[in-house]
Amino acid sequence: MTSIRGPSFQLVDQIDAEQLQRQGGFGARTRPLLVKGALRNWPAQQNWSFEQMAALRYKDGSEPKVKFQNGLVEQGQTQPRPVMPVGPYLQGLATLAKRALPDDVGLLPDRRRHQLAPGEQFFLDWAHMQTFQPDRMYLAQWNILDEFPALRHDFSIKDLWPGRRWTWEYVFMGPANTVTGLHYDFPHNWFCQVRGSKEFILFPPEQTPHMCISEKYDWGAILSDINISQLDRQPDKLKEFEKTQGLYARVEAGDALFIPKRTWHAVVSLEPSISLGVFGLTAPEVLFGGVPNEIKNIFHKMHLYRWGNCTCHKF
Repeated sequence: MTSIRGPSFQLVDQIDAEQLQRQGGFGARTRPLLVKGALRNWPAQQNWSFEQMAALRYKDGSEPKVKFQNGLVEQGQTQPRPVMPVGPYLQGLATLAKRALPDDVGLLPDRRRHQLAPGEQFFLDWAHMQTFQPDRMYLAQWNILDEFPALRHDFSIKDLWPGRRWTWEYVFMGPANTVTGLHYDFPHNWFCQVRGSKEFILFPPEQTPHMCISEKYDWGAILSDINISQLDRQPDKLKEFEKTQGLYARVEAGDALFIPKRTWHAVVSLEPSISLGVFGLTAPEVLFGGVPNEIKNIFHKMHLYRWGNCTCHKF
């Protein structure tokens, strides 16, 4: 097993949801923020179990069938995306979720994380990424709130993120050891963790010169060629990666993580998880960010922009 040093990290800024409210709520911010217990009073915490999600049915009684993600897509070749029923998949996750998470697992195991002093710099255990293959079938970017509008009442996004903006939401459901590769999104994002726990590594926009920008196309995002699952096979990219300084967050059930636009991040799931990503744009951001991205997407679908090298179609 190859020993990898990687970038240095600090823990992300963190606050409890009740303390945030006492301070006047969430305002303008350019750095990531982990809000502990943000979902504690939201109906989703009671209603969004694996078993309850597995029981979802359309009005005609039919079971949802959706397009799954076949392993890591941000780096490497995009694999075919099979369409499968949701129910059996989530029932399987419900069984897996009954296993307790050991405190010595992850990029930053829990027992070590609790020993860190505020502001202390540390390095991650990249050997963890060599203990599994990131090829799990993953129910990613399902627009579940559009297909089941009643579920919107289970979230109180306005309480967390006040103001007028256009938002869209995607659900992510999957087992432990799913990996979302290194990338950044052009809108801000509140990542709400309903079940399970995930590790995030984040890098501010000023680290972009070391991020080895990829030519692979993904709507609304810029990807990196740095594959955190294969750092031992990318010595040149690893040299650039090690020049960065990052932030680390463990997002647990009930937490919400604010990811500012153009903040590079990657995600590793520690347990079977249910998450909701809420992306948002103000009116000026729609005009100056959303419209150009949608034009690129139209050209992509016409096979005129990066066709054949994207996250949405088989490579």
